[in-house]
Amino acid sequence: MKKIAYIELDTHAEIAKNFYQLFKDSEIFEVDFYLSERVYKMFDVKANQVKLSEPSIILNQLSKQNYDLVIIGTAHRYFNTFLAIRAKYNSAIICHNLNFTKASKAQLLKSVFLKDSRYRLKLLIKESLLSAPALYRKDQSLLVLDKTFSNERFRYLGLFFNQYFNDKNKDEVLRIVVPGAASQSRRDYFHILESLKNLKNPTCKVEVIFLGKASFEIQQAIDNLKPVLDSKVEIISFQEKVSQTDFDVWMQKADVLWCPIQKETEFLGIPEFYGISKMTGNIGDAIKFGKQAVFPSNYQTDLDFIYNEKEDVWSQFEGLKHHKTNHFSEFSINKVRVEGERALSNLIK
Repeated sequence: MKKIAYIELDTHAEIAKNFYQLFKDSEIFEVDFYLSERVYKMFDVKANQVKLSEPSIILNQLSKQNYDLVIIGTAHRYFNTFLAIRAKYNSAIICHNLNFTKASKAQLLKSVFLKDSRYRLKLLIKESLLSAPALYRKDQSLLVLDKTFSNERFRYLGLFFNQYFNDKNKDEVLRIVVPGAASQSRRDYFHILESLKNLKNPTCKVEVIFLGKASFEIQQAIDNLKPVLDSKVEIISFQEKVSQTDFDVWMQKADVLWCPIQKETEFLGIPEFYGISKMTGNIGDAIKFGKQAVFPSNYQTDLDFIYNEKEDVWSQFEGLKHHKTNHFSEFSINKVRVEGERALSNLIK
């Protein structure tokens, strides 16, 4: 069997967990996971192949094994450490912000003084931020998790698979879930609230669940709106971080996901555009739970379970509640594993 090391020292614990679930029964690959303490706690798997790590010891840990491939799950900091790994091992990086991978040293240096300067200076001085362009060179293996972004430079590695059977709710409640931290910076929550304000006399009871910790700004807007909502409409929100168990329960209850993602965001001062240079985690949510999702009208995707928002979005939601779909058959764990094994095999020289 070929040996793979998967490193996640920063964030995206859920993607590392997907990798573990996909390949734990592989007959081709044996995978060891090297996780920071924070990721290790979120990963929540106790096994010999799951190891605590940090930038200061990761190179020593890797040297004790003969790995055919090292996968870096996130390279948004510790650039000097990952550059050393790149120099020594056959490796690949999962890319989450494509414009960042193309940024020049001048752009990165300028970004240090735009905001969060104390943190960014640490990246610059201690973690070699300006070496990022070398880390993402065109001759290095770069991976993306959305097939839309794959091209000669970025290879597709599918890690999202369907884990829950989508059994349509039989009750008369239209239950709409908005997954993710309730912050205006990533999704347009004011668009949702305005639409709810204008919803009068719906044909059935409507529940909208903001499934993530609400920022003070959003929670205040929700509290101000509740007194003027139609009596059939209810908003459910959370002022603390939602546990994974509660998140999973609410997602399974959803009739449809509402994902009014912002068109533009930024990463370390570099502009990123959802659906163009950056994937939204809401696609992974839809695949995992087998849910159809409504995205903004200008969002471009070939995925059959993602729908562009219509002007009469409430009629659209009602239609999707009763719409049967088999769009997720291609995302079965076996199919995704076979395709993933093929993609990983192509990376091993």
